[in-house]
Amino acid sequence: MPIPVTNPRAEALRGAPPDAWVALSEDESRIIATGATYEEAVKKSEEAGVGEPILIKTPSTWLSFSV
Repeated sequence: MPIPVTNPRAEALRGAPPDAWVALSEDESRIIATGATYEEAVKKSEEAGVGEPILIKTPSTWLSFSV
């Protein structure tokens, strides 16, 4: 049974494409832009009005794990 996610960043990243650069809002609660390259994600986030996004590279495959 999956444990509910209450972390805003984790919630936002659930919808992120695999193997992409993701630009998150300052509070990490929503995706501002995505891109195949770092530069593309930065450019798209600037076009969306966010000059200093938080950037994360998503893995090509998401794996579940338990601690």
